[in-house]
Amino acid sequence: MERKKAEAAIEAILFAVGESVELDRLAKAIEQDRETTKKIIYHMMERYREEDRGIQITELEDSFQLCTKSELYEYLIRVAKQPRKITLTDVAMETLSIIAYKQPITKLEIEKIRGVKCDHAVNKLIEYNLVRELGRLDAPGRPILFGTTEEFLRHFGVHSIEELPEPNPVQVEDFKAEAEEEIQLKLEV
Repeated sequence: MERKKAEAAIEAILFAVGESVELDRLAKAIEQDRETTKKIIYHMMERYREEDRGIQITELEDSFQLCTKSELYEYLIRVAKQPRKITLTDVAMETLSIIAYKQPITKLEIEKIRGVKCDHAVNKLIEYNLVRELGRLDAPGRPILFGTTEEFLRHFGVHSIEELPEPNPVQVEDFKAEAEEEIQLKLEV
């Protein structure tokens, strides 16, 4: 493997793993011996220093890790202190609505209502602290029950879930009819 490609592979591995990686694992990945791999990494470390890059490779015993240069931490802190604007996709908003109105609810129940998998949407909502695990259902497999958080209430400007707007009965009937049509189409195929 040519040196540039080996450097790119090492950089990609260290970036993707996000923590220290043993020299032996890196050497095996780029199909080189330990000494050659170490020389390549030391060359990368020197080049990062010369180019005054924002990242550096740190040696930790017999491992290496890609890190931010410590003198740049203040910039990271500035970004971390900025409030994160939550942008919800239609899928996440639909999933959140189901959870808000039907809580406590399991993923399986959400998927029955939506008709598709909801793992990613639920995970994003948990990450945004809009949804949390409330416990487990006393049923086979003990599925996790989900509900909304105080952050959800703050984000949507309500004091309790009882203040959520009532769904329009006409729209609910339209949605039901639409869902039944979709089911019929799927059955015909």
